[in-house]
Amino acid sequence: MLVSAVAIQAYGVLRLPTLMSQIINQGIVINDGAGDMGFIIITGLKMLGWAVLSAAGALLSSFLSSKIGAAIGRDIRDEMFRKIMSFSISEVDNFSTASLITRTTNDIATVQQTLMMMLSMMLRVPIMAIGAIAEAVALAPDMTWILALSVGTLIVFAILILSLAMPKFMIFQKLVDKINLLTRENLTGLRVIRTFNNQGFEERKFDKSNSELMKTDMFIGAVMSLQSPVMMLIFNGTSVLCIWIGISHLTFDASYLGKMIAFMQYAVQVIMSFLFLTVLFVMIPRASVSAKRIREVLKTKPKILWKNTGGGDRAMEPTVEFKNVSFKYPGADENVLIDVSFVAKAGETTAFIGSTGSGKSTLINLVPRFYEATSGEVLVDGVNVKDYSSKGLMKKIGLVPQKGFLFSGTVKSNILYGVDGGDIEKRMKEAARIAQSEEFIEKMPEKYDSRIVEGGTNVSGGQRQRIAIARAIAKNPEIYVFDDAFSALDMKTDKILREALKPVTKNSVTLIVAQRISTIRDAEQIVVLDKGKVVGKGTHLQLLKKCNVYREICRSQLSEEEFRKELENAGA
Repeated sequence: MLVSAVAIQAYGVLRLPTLMSQIINQGIVINDGAGDMGFIIITGLKMLGWAVLSAAGALLSSFLSSKIGAAIGRDIRDEMFRKIMSFSISEVDNFSTASLITRTTNDIATVQQTLMMMLSMMLRVPIMAIGAIAEAVALAPDMTWILALSVGTLIVFAILILSLAMPKFMIFQKLVDKINLLTRENLTGLRVIRTFNNQGFEERKFDKSNSELMKTDMFIGAVMSLQSPVMMLIFNGTSVLCIWIGISHLTFDASYLGKMIAFMQYAVQVIMSFLFLTVLFVMIPRASVSAKRIREVLKTKPKILWKNTGGGDRAMEPTVEFKNVSFKYPGADENVLIDVSFVAKAGETTAFIGSTGSGKSTLINLVPRFYEATSGEVLVDGVNVKDYSSKGLMKKIGLVPQKGFLFSGTVKSNILYGVDGGDIEKRMKEAARIAQSEEFIEKMPEKYDSRIVEGGTNVSGGQRQRIAIARAIAKNPEIYVFDDAFSALDMKTDKILREALKPVTKNSVTLIVAQRISTIRDAEQIVVLDKGKVVGKGTHLQLLKKCNVYREICRSQLSEEEFRKELENAGA
């Protein structure tokens, strides 16, 4: 249908100059000044009919090309989103979040716009150009050299523009990535920037990148702006040559006036066709840069590959086991974790403590397989995490990250984010009660239907953390993973919350990363990490007796009297 619409549009436009020539040469009798009004009216009506038909074809072709282009853009965005969602943390870090956003929005929009123009122009322009040249040659073969000169000049001009603009398109897209990165970074870290009174530094950093983007954009704009004056020069030069040649023929052939006017119109159509091609050939390199950036994402193979099925059943006795696990980040020289081994059992709390950089959060991230262990095995319910499907493994895990991220929506939608089926209202309120968030939610204007903005920045850090904990509880998982999730809570709330958690987690594995001794002292198993190695494993009292690193951590958090009592209780 698109081809038919373009063909009708092109044929209608090509008929008009010939009909105009017939009106001049046959409707108006040049020799004696008489005219055939009937012929003029009939031919004029024909011209009107072809003009209407051509306009209808143009509207239909524009609609169809827009529809096809929009559908292709939708499919690419969908594929990009699915691909990005399959990435591990390392792939996301490799591209950067800002770049992935730019590729999913700006780059796809550029490709979509170019596709829409191509669908319309790549069909219409060749038909128009070939048809106009054929008609022009048939009407006035002795003037065809004018067309050859005009087209040749256009081609040289197009090559010049491409050679100047092409290298700048890739630079432009990278600078857009950088601007997006800086904008996102500054909006996210606005409080920190203001606290350290560093607005001036951030503004200068942004101004530098913004100025580079402006200069690149100005260069591209300056090159592209050459189109208008050069096209006007070629157009006017072609018209002058046509008139000059036509007038020289009128002295011995009066009917040449109609041919001259028709030839000029066909010449304009040829020039406009090549102008559209020039514009398209300028857009294609820009779109090709965007397409290359999109392909880089789509062709990236995730480092972590999941099974299609496996591991979704709920185990009778869930466990998490690390067997001689070592890990280092991509591109790093040294391991973050070295030969880590432990078993976390159902109904017990296994806690991880150590100095900053000891590898606690990294270890926790290996359980949901955000990263792949460099060596060794991570087992969930006795099965290697590599043998699970993504859905099967994640179904077992309720994760509360260090930063309790909330989605835009309501308190209710955030708590029930991982819940499907069952009495959801009851589960939501029970989870909120256990997470010690019921009290402040009930005081909110719309209670559980109160709005939460992106990231949960319209609630306090402690409230955000408790809603995130409630979200994990509502999921009712086999394995609870708390990655320093109690750090935003005061010690009283921390204690009450952990006590409320005990009945809920009696059949589940509980993994806790913490900095505070008070949070983990009642854990059945505490794993002490130091520079990526396990240097102690046992209960609070056992570690006080035999682990120097744990003893030093306790000493740093307790008063001398409290510490001495703890040592006495441990028999140390």
